[in-house]
Amino acid sequence: MRIRVALTPAEQLSAPIGVVIDVLRATTTIAQALASGYRRVICTTEVDEARAIAAQEGDCVLGGERNAVKIEGFHFGNSPTEYVGAPAAGTLIFSTTNGTPLLVSAAERCGTVLLGSLATLAAVLAEVRASGADDVVLLCAGVSGELSIDDVYVAGRIAAALGGAPEDSAVAAMRLAASFPTALDGLECSQSGRNLHRAALPQDIAWCARESHLAVVPRFARMIGTAAEVTL
Repeated sequence: MRIRVALTPAEQLSAPIGVVIDVLRATTTIAQALASGYRRVICTTEVDEARAIAAQEGDCVLGGERNAVKIEGFHFGNSPTEYVGAPAAGTLIFSTTNGTPLLVSAAERCGTVLLGSLATLAAVLAEVRASGADDVVLLCAGVSGELSIDDVYVAGRIAAALGGAPEDSAVAAMRLAASFPTALDGLECSQSGRNLHRAALPQDIAWCARESHLAVVPRFARMIGTAAEVTL
C-alpha cells in the first residue's frame, strides 16, 4: 500500500482512498455527531450556504465556528462534547474554518473519502485495510492553509499503523508523531491547540486526544449542490 500525506490543504493529492484529518476539531466533532445518532452531516464552506440549506431542510440544526468561535445564530459550535447525547435533529448543517473546505475539495479528487480522528482511529484503520486499496492519501486540514502539528500527528499515527510503502511525506509525519510521548502532547503543542487555549476551550483538546472510543467511520456520501454530505 502506497501512503502519502498532504501536509497542507494546498497539496492537491488524489487516490482511491483519501482520509481527511482535522482532529481539532471538525472530523472529531462530525464523528461524535454521527455516533450520537445524527443521520447525516451536510458540510459547507460558507456560512451563508449553511443557512440557505437549513432553510430548505425540515429537521435540522446548524453547527460550526469561525476562528474557534460559534457562528452567530447557529445552534451549536464545533466542540464534540456539544453533540454527545440524543441528537437535536436528523441533520446537522456544519461549517468550520478549515475542516469542511478540505472535505469538499477532497470529494472532488478521491474515489472514497473517509474522515479521520483519534476518536475513530481503530475503526478508520480497519476500514482502510479492508478496502484493499493500494494507494491512500492522508489529507491534513491545517490552520488557515498552513501546516498544523495536530493533524500531521494523526496522519503519522495512521501511516505508521498501516505500514505498507510510505513515501517521504508519510515518513516525515510518522517521525513527527513518534516524537511525542502521548497524543495529548502532540495536539497541545500545535497551532490549533494554542488557538483553543486562547478561546478558553482546553477541554476540547483533551477530548479529541482520546483514542478509538467511537466505533464509527464517517464518509463522504454525495454532493448537495456545493456542500458535502457525510454519513456512516
